[in-house]
Amino acid sequence: MALAEPFAVDHPFMPPDTFKDDVILVTGGGTGLGKAMAQMFARHGGRIAIASRKEEHRAAGVAAIEALGGTAIGVALDIRDPEQVTRAFDEIEASLGPVTILINNAAGRFMAPAEDITPNGWRAVTQIVLDGTFFCSQELHRRRLAAGGSGAILNIGATFAWTGGPGSAHSAAAKAAVTNLTQTLGVEWAIDGVRINTLAPGYFPHDDTAAHMKGDWSGEDKRSKQMPAGRVGRLQELAWSAVFLCSPYASYITGHTLVVDGANWLRHRASSAPDFVPVREWARQRPQD
Repeated sequence: MALAEPFAVDHPFMPPDTFKDDVILVTGGGTGLGKAMAQMFARHGGRIAIASRKEEHRAAGVAAIEALGGTAIGVALDIRDPEQVTRAFDEIEASLGPVTILINNAAGRFMAPAEDITPNGWRAVTQIVLDGTFFCSQELHRRRLAAGGSGAILNIGATFAWTGGPGSAHSAAAKAAVTNLTQTLGVEWAIDGVRINTLAPGYFPHDDTAAHMKGDWSGEDKRSKQMPAGRVGRLQELAWSAVFLCSPYASYITGHTLVVDGANWLRHRASSAPDFVPVREWARQRPQD
């Protein structure tokens, strides 16, 4: 028996006007988990800014919000560049109003043994995951402090921040830094009315998942058999968690990392495990995005 299936994505969750006074910036919000979170904020009254380097991703995110009857704009942004971050916040404020909630969803990752990661490959991941998260968070805090208003930030982490990530040395190190950053800024910025938390997702299949990571979606997904919950996650379960952490209902929660994975990461601490295979034996053969 698996964990019960969640309510449908459009099931009432919070009052539909919970975020009526908020502008939510979602980096990487045009696809996958970012789009699902952006849509859930829109369902609860928020105005949404979809930030991405790719025009087609921005368009997809905006279209998804507008299909719900929401308000959204797309903003071209490379979060690794602090000047672009400042311009993006200016553009959003001119169109929708000041950003009050930031979802640091944009990320980069590819699988490789540590000895195969080039300096450019290392920087491509760490600058997006860590540097970009900090630059965007710093900009949100600076503006909310100047305006004398409160704000909320949600970082997207990973459970391998605690365990390490063989085959993902660059991403695991960066995600660990994001977890630490969340704890540090939670203490520093609480006095300013800016909360910051991290969401660590498990496996949430979606249409934008890279082909080699999807598994077999015909019939029962074989990944479900690997999960203590007996099934994979549903996008609305992650989106509800994100919306809650940024809502007034979480007003006393900051500096926290919430794992949403059906207890899967804890399974890796159990005594039973498959035979060990050196990373270089499988990562170099694995197809990339």
